Amino acid sequence: MKTAVITIAAIVAGAAGARAAELHVAPQGNDSNPGTRATPLRTIQHAAELAQPGDVIIVHEGVYRERINPPRGGASDAKRIVYQAAPGEKVEIKGSEVVKDWVQVQNDVWRVTLPNTFFGGFNPYRDLIHGDWFNPKGREHHTGAVYLNGQWLIEAAKLDDVLQPAGDTGLWFGQVDNERTTLWAQFKGVDPNEQLVEINVRQTVFYPDKPGRNYLTVRGFVMRHAATPWAPPTAEQIGLIGTHWSRGWIIEDNVISHSVCSGIALGKHGDQFDNTSANTAEGYVKTIERAQAHPIPWTKDNIGHHLVRNNVVSHCEQAGIVGSLGPVFCVVSGNTIHDIHVRRLFTGAEMAGIKFHAAIDTEISHNHIYRTTRGLWLDWMAQGTRVTRNLFHDNITEDLFVEVNHGPFVVDNNVFLSATTLLDWSEGGAYAHNLMAGRIVPRPELRRLTPFHKPHSTDVAGLKNIVGGDNRFYNNIFVGANGLSPYDAASLPVWMDGNVFLQGATPSKHERNPLVQPKADPALKLVENADGFYLELTFDQRWTSPATRPLVTSELLGQAAIPQLPFEQPDGTPIRINTDYFGQPRNEANPTTGPFENPGNGRLTKFLSSGLAGKRSAKERSQAGSKGG
Repeated sequence: MKTAVITIAAIVAGAAGARAAELHVAPQGNDSNPGTRATPLRTIQHAAELAQPGDVIIVHEGVYRERINPPRGGASDAKRIVYQAAPGEKVEIKGSEVVKDWVQVQNDVWRVTLPNTFFGGFNPYRDLIHGDWFNPKGREHHTGAVYLNGQWLIEAAKLDDVLQPAGDTGLWFGQVDNERTTLWAQFKGVDPNEQLVEINVRQTVFYPDKPGRNYLTVRGFVMRHAATPWAPPTAEQIGLIGTHWSRGWIIEDNVISHSVCSGIALGKHGDQFDNTSANTAEGYVKTIERAQAHPIPWTKDNIGHHLVRNNVVSHCEQAGIVGSLGPVFCVVSGNTIHDIHVRRLFTGAEMAGIKFHAAIDTEISHNHIYRTTRGLWLDWMAQGTRVTRNLFHDNITEDLFVEVNHGPFVVDNNVFLSATTLLDWSEGGAYAHNLMAGRIVPRPELRRLTPFHKPHSTDVAGLKNIVGGDNRFYNNIFVGANGLSPYDAASLPVWMDGNVFLQGATPSKHERNPLVQPKADPALKLVENADGFYLELTFDQRWTSPATRPLVTSELLGQAAIPQLPFEQPDGTPIRINTDYFGQPRNEANPTTGPFENPGNGRLTKFLSSGLAGKRSAKERSQAGSKGG
């Protein structure tokens, strides 16, 4: 029997090598078909089971209600397994099912009862959201959801709330017994049996059940509706789509929305210690040690190197993109992330447009992040990280939170327009050529000892607390708020030069020759048009004329104090910030302050984001950079 099994396996492997490199999937297909264009398969999962390294799975227009669990990865970057929507066709993959047979209870309240077998082995309506650093605000929350015509309703704390008159956003409530799941929901003014009503039934949409499935590409899909769990840094992090402790994924050109917790997860593996940290720094240090001892250890060779680009991520109640230890050596670029944790039914310490622990040598660039609880949260081990050419606005708490990092990390050529620009509980940061229109709030963090690393490595070199300072601010524009004056009390040295302070923003005593114009008002106004977002501002070229500003380079920035490492590129080459927000060359002898090089004079309009997740090329973005100026 063993010989027969080996022989059959060899035949299957040979057939796989001989067949075409493309597998087609279509709603009218059949999983007994060979998967050609003329005779496609029916499910993406069956195509996944057949696909071998080098194959491309092409999915044709339609709605697919399934969870894809890729059983294998590619062999290398050059020999990937690619999952992609057919060009020009809309392909939706949903973790929900349509539900009919609603019965009216009273007024706008309806009820449906389903057998528990409807959900298989996972029932989101008995699955409580819980975990490290999670705060339920005194009530229960489940990973289930109810959607009316694509918009999700809000889970009520108790049935009596649903039985009240419906408001603008409907409520739902669920009860599960041994045999049945009963849902009550408010459908204001409509009969749900005549509308599209969907409910969550799957925990995730695209996620491997085991780590180490590398070199996968997921491209061009609309992916919605996932009953995702809370994803703290000390547990397995499952997103609507997630890489599950692997290397070399490309996630691009997708629309990802309505995940109960997280949209894209680049996070850690799971183990028996998940959610046992007691919400302590010491608990997370143990998590790091276990990751380094994992069968697929946390090293540069094994983990990270993901490319996440040109996606639209929205309507997630924890994070748009989340990752602990997994987002190392990555590029996260050109994504539009909005409406993250805006319902605020629960809280905790893990909510942001992007929330990364250990973004070592990772680039976060050209993203548009708005209407989130906080824009970008870099928590622990942002070393070699670069945050460049991003647009932030209308974020509730702040645009950027850097927490207990020792650097070196670089934040350059960004536009920060929310009321608070920066919450700085870190050291070793370099901030250059940014437009900062909100408050800056630095503070030390003496209670926690957090890691710093050997250069371009996950190897821990030591642990240290944060006393504050060791930051550099060059060639930024500060508008209103408090400017850099909070750094007057920094414990470690700070370096500042070439900054401009407008509309009441105040410099630090550590800057020798700041340009301060307290009455100058650039009248910043962000305008959303049909083709994207434009920044209107008044720019006075005299702000750039009184002094010669330095070109920001590795030589100028020096070394971060605690790790004793230079500010440099992931490959070890020097940094030269010689281009602007749009990629236009800077005058290296005297670069213009702020994110826009030589922007013009007077009232200007700058095209900042298409709102289409960076589908324009860098050249197109550059060419579209100025209008009327």
